[in-house]
Amino acid sequence: MTPGKYNMICPQGATFSKTLTWTINDVAVDLTGYTARMQARDKFGGDCIVVDITTENGGITLDDEGNINLLIDDVNTSNIKAKDYVYDLELDSGSEVYRVIEGKFIVTPEVTK
Repeated sequence: MTPGKYNMICPQGATFSKTLTWTINDVAVDLTGYTARMQARDKFGGDCIVVDITTENGGITLDDEGNINLLIDDVNTSNIKAKDYVYDLELDSGSEVYRVIEGKFIVTPEVTK
């Protein structure tokens, strides 16, 4: 499966919330029992991880209608330097891992402090 491409915009210092829906042939995938993880890094293969959210740490929630809910609070986004990063999002069914989406994770600078 080829991952979808999507560039996410994250406003520095504000709550980042995004809901994605995973479908196959226009049918939502039941994500019951899946786990998920998403990382954003400074570059492909880079050691600098600026976002690390999972179903285990509460940054990602999944449901039976294919919805993937991403959440990063304002405290954590305020600690991310404003610039362009790369990210991907993986879903694990327990027997297979799917990279469902990838792209740029663009952090825009905060003006109001």
